[in-house]
Amino acid sequence: MTDVRIGIMSFAHMHAFSYADSLNQLPNATLAAIWDDNPERGEEMASQFKAPFIASLDEFLASDIAGVIICAENCKHRELVEHAAAAGKWILCEKPLAPEVRDAQVMIDVCKKAQIGLGTAFPCRFIPSLMAAREQIRAGHIGEVLAASCTNHGQNPGGWFVDESLSGGGATMDHTVHVADLLRWMLGREFTKIYCELGNQLHGSELKTDDLGSLNMEMEGGIQISHLASWSRPKSFPTWGDVTIEFIGTEGVLNVDAFNQKLDVFDDTNLRHSWAGWGDNPDLGLVADFVRAVEHKEMPSVTGEDGLRATEVTVAAYKSAATQKMVAI
Repeated sequence: MTDVRIGIMSFAHMHAFSYADSLNQLPNATLAAIWDDNPERGEEMASQFKAPFIASLDEFLASDIAGVIICAENCKHRELVEHAAAAGKWILCEKPLAPEVRDAQVMIDVCKKAQIGLGTAFPCRFIPSLMAAREQIRAGHIGEVLAASCTNHGQNPGGWFVDESLSGGGATMDHTVHVADLLRWMLGREFTKIYCELGNQLHGSELKTDDLGSLNMEMEGGIQISHLASWSRPKSFPTWGDVTIEFIGTEGVLNVDAFNQKLDVFDDTNLRHSWAGWGDNPDLGLVADFVRAVEHKEMPSVTGEDGLRATEVTVAAYKSAATQKMVAI
């Protein structure tokens, strides 16, 4: 069996933990190296996931890894992609691909020139309920889709996520990209215009970024989209958040609650209620797809172009909020 050796670049993003665990679960892959610009964090993660920590970025990229998963702060994505592409490594980059359209485009161009694959980490595409919903829509079971109402709510992640110099934006940046990508993938249409209003009503002065975004969007064919993105879930909430979509068609309505494969757990010892997921692991599906792409020197299923399109949506949303006008894409 082929052993595809993958390295992780930074554990700044919490998704890196799940990606590392997924690599250790796959029989045809190895988490072969970890690099982090925070050496203390890198060494801790190397010990936890039983992989060597390489402090030098040049030495990390000169090692025998065939691909990398980049989980650094959003505003560092471009620089790390450029380094990895120059070293000829296949790349899976955490979302958003970049907080600015020009940076996302440069990343795509650099990888194309280097003839290496660039993927964007959108694991929601690997959730069975969303995959089934896409099949139902594509098969015409609800007729022509006229509109969709979407949410992506979560807890305030804190840290660099609320530092715009590192994140590029708040909850609207963090949570809109997932839904934008899903809608493009499920409906096969592009976004055409966006109106957005931002708020900082949930956390007040403790946050310098938006914690609530209300978006009204239009896709090709006049499909109307409403979307709420927020860091509205309290620390006591049973899970981090949600992804929900209601599609309205000419022949029916389809509702998806993407993370509803869960059990209610009542913990009397810690006096806490939580939800324990029993369903499929979308992160494992995402990482397995990337490993396949590296092994066969193919593009990952979710491409850099997909990441660029999602970035276009968030950039337009912030521009709309600043100007209080509808913004065309």
